[in-house]
Amino acid sequence: MRQISDKILLRSELAKKRKDLAGDGRKVVFTNGCFDILHRGHVEYLQSAAALGDVLIIGLNDDASVRRLKAADRPIVPEDDRAFLLSSLEMVDYVTLFSEDTPLDLIKTLLPDVLVKGGDYNRNTIVGADEVEAAGGKVAVIPLTPGKSTTGIVERIKQTLK
Repeated sequence: MRQISDKILLRSELAKKRKDLAGDGRKVVFTNGCFDILHRGHVEYLQSAAALGDVLIIGLNDDASVRRLKAADRPIVPEDDRAFLLSSLEMVDYVTLFSEDTPLDLIKTLLPDVLVKGGDYNRNTIVGADEVEAAGGKVAVIPLTPGKSTTGIVERIKQTLK
């Protein structure tokens, strides 16, 4: 991916940045997702996540992993655009793409102080929770904003096209 924001980093760059942040005593919060068709629910979720620490890092599924996880016709918005949009949000400090189906390797690399997922998860279904807690970190689940989802938006669009 071409560099379009100083907040979008390669994993190797982010790993170095994470060490610097730890050295500065900054509390790092990490979350991940597809963030396809950015909407109010995403923004409210990210605001809540950011409030749990000093620095918010987002692991963003690349296009290939979104297709594997969601559907062949997803993502709607390409990875460069999704990364740019997320990096443009005030509460987001860093974004990095990952190609795996889960962010486990990325989480093991960063070992955030707080690992956050949305209310459609629970502690036992959050990838990387064991690793973060073993390193002294915490896991948080943030409730979803009712009625706000990419799937809902896609369905409404499909209905209008019929």
